Amino acid sequence: MVRPARVLSLYEGFFAGGARVLHTEVVAGLHRSGEQAHSVLSIAARVRRESTVQHLGDDARYQRLAAAGVAVDTLGREADAAPMGPDSFTEAEIAVAARAVRDADLILSLKEQPLGILLALHARGLMPDIPVAACLHRSDPLHSGPALGWLVEAAASGLVTATISCARTTDEAYHRAGVSAASRFVIPNGVDTALYRPGTAGERAATRTLLGIPSHAPVVVFAARFDAMKNPGLFLRAVARHVAVAPGAHYVLCGAGMTRDNDGFRALAEESGLRESRAVHALGIRRDMPSIYQIADIVALTSAFGEASPLCLLEGAACGATPVTTDVGDAAAQVDGFGVVTPANEDAIAEAWRSVVTRRRVHRARALAARSGIDRERMLQAYADASFSLLRRQEAAA
Repeated sequence: MVRPARVLSLYEGFFAGGARVLHTEVVAGLHRSGEQAHSVLSIAARVRRESTVQHLGDDARYQRLAAAGVAVDTLGREADAAPMGPDSFTEAEIAVAARAVRDADLILSLKEQPLGILLALHARGLMPDIPVAACLHRSDPLHSGPALGWLVEAAASGLVTATISCARTTDEAYHRAGVSAASRFVIPNGVDTALYRPGTAGERAATRTLLGIPSHAPVVVFAARFDAMKNPGLFLRAVARHVAVAPGAHYVLCGAGMTRDNDGFRALAEESGLRESRAVHALGIRRDMPSIYQIADIVALTSAFGEASPLCLLEGAACGATPVTTDVGDAAAQVDGFGVVTPANEDAIAEAWRSVVTRRRVHRARALAARSGIDRERMLQAYADASFSLLRRQEAAA
């Protein structure tokens, strides 16, 4: 009997974010198929980001992997926004990583930040001759700091043999930045449409009651971490404009740092005249995002840079919300036919929200009609095909 291919994923750490959600779904889905046996090595056990400390064991992505039977090990580090370089690892950490890679047939690195540990192993002669694919999820590699240099070096040396990008703009941007991996794949994101679904009238009513939102009030959801890339100031300025023409609307913000306990968030809310607004619900990290999207008329994205294939737009659409997004990464292409693309201007964004709400039945129908095209099964099959392609090439070269 042929054993399943052993695939190791490298995570910088476990914390809230679309790339981690996406990669975790890929790992759990392919592990479930039985044709691949997946495991994960996380460099950090605790991560400080967006005014929060996020622990591995508390993270929904970690719990999803554990429930799927995927083994997760960690070097036990505490990480912040700066990636950990090849020279930062102790010999004890090197030994843990060496054991993990020794048992793998293929390595998937979630973004370029974890590559420091592979370069450290390679320098010590501890890297097996197996394919390594960097899974890329941004369209601005120059914002990756030193990790971009590690990826360029690893691809040039043949340590990284492939890139798997979630968007065409990602693939092109990394290629322009000097990443020269032998193989390049583009696999658009997909979502679990069994989880992200419209919900029943009773479910939607219960969520509105929980949040104190009237039954027929228009709802705009902003699912993003508090980061300059996501441009929360632009979102709040658009809210201030929209409130003037839609006084009954409510705005639900979810993500790390999106709380009134965050000094930065409070400052932006005050600048926009929304500090005391009861229509703005700043909820922070949530574990019930399908329920939040189900009450939304609009899922908004105001990002200034960096986006590739924003997962929130697909998750919201699968629940019936209309994506309204700035033109970043592949966002415009991925919502073509069921979303709205706006300039990065608060007046234009507020006007787009107003227009969608006035015809929300029509827009909702378009979003729901797109569900089959954004389902994750197509994505999972593409990742499986890419993985086996890399393994076959390795076998042919041996």
